[in-house]
Amino acid sequence: MFKKTLAIACLNIAGILTATSAAADAGLRAQAQTFFKPLPESMPGAENDSPALISLGEKLYFETALSINGEQSCNSCHQINNQGAGVDNNPTSPGALEGRFGNRNSPSVFNAGFHVAQFWDGRAADLKEQAKGPILNPVEMAVPDEATAVKRLRKAGYEDAFAKAFPGEDSALNYDNVAAAIAAFERTLITRDRFDEFLKGNDTALNAQEKQGLKTFISTGCIACHSGALLGGSMYQKMGSVNPYANTEDKGREELTGKASDRYVFKVPSLRDISRTAPYFHDGAVATLDEAVKQMAWLQLGRELSDADTASIVAFLNALENTQPVTLAQAK
Repeated sequence: MFKKTLAIACLNIAGILTATSAAADAGLRAQAQTFFKPLPESMPGAENDSPALISLGEKLYFETALSINGEQSCNSCHQINNQGAGVDNNPTSPGALEGRFGNRNSPSVFNAGFHVAQFWDGRAADLKEQAKGPILNPVEMAVPDEATAVKRLRKAGYEDAFAKAFPGEDSALNYDNVAAAIAAFERTLITRDRFDEFLKGNDTALNAQEKQGLKTFISTGCIACHSGALLGGSMYQKMGSVNPYANTEDKGREELTGKASDRYVFKVPSLRDISRTAPYFHDGAVATLDEAVKQMAWLQLGRELSDADTASIVAFLNALENTQPVTLAQAK
């Protein structure tokens, strides 16, 4: 009789604990949903992208003929083959001409079409405008002009593919369409992660440490800049809002706008898949995610994080890792 009573009591306690845990998860989810939302199923503009256009864009993304040395492609700096995270994991990326490097860290191509603008300084409004830049940039792919880029693609046999992707156009192989095709392919590059599953109602998508990390992320104030579907990517912010950042050479958006108020201002990066995109910051100066979290708390919030709180936030950020493999039409 005693054993039966004890068993019933244990079951009751287990039920109470389960209910309490479920209530805590529901409360955390409700709080998180005020700051974050799952990534949409598709990017703006994707509804107009045909299979032929996307296929052409994928080929162009890997096309080395679009670099002066015939060795670099979009994928060189924004690697997506071999399940890459859309970056090259270098502080700054080497260009097509020997000895030349970009002056900023290459951001991930994943989810790029959801951002408020492109590049660290937001100088391109959308993916199409962004795609036109690196090919002609003298320190990146270094092709001298649009005509040369088109000539190289014509020599490589692209005319039929452009005609299929842009039906009805007399001269479909042109530079504007090169960018349009690359943008269409990039709109397919969307990450999926366990945090979105938690936001959608799956209590087990995050473990206890990651849930605590989410709480710490919110309470620390990281949400002031890193919120929304991207956990960032929707606004500009001064690097060193509270405490100055060591790198004062890169003036950020001031170089674009000429406004002193834009000095050291950069687009806030998305934190999706952040665990795989080291090194960090616009100059790639920070090697580890732990150090990046600590520095950002100090620079932007004036807070000195303990090792425990840092580890807690990093645990949550690890749950933002992409779980959806990239499927390419051709083996790369």
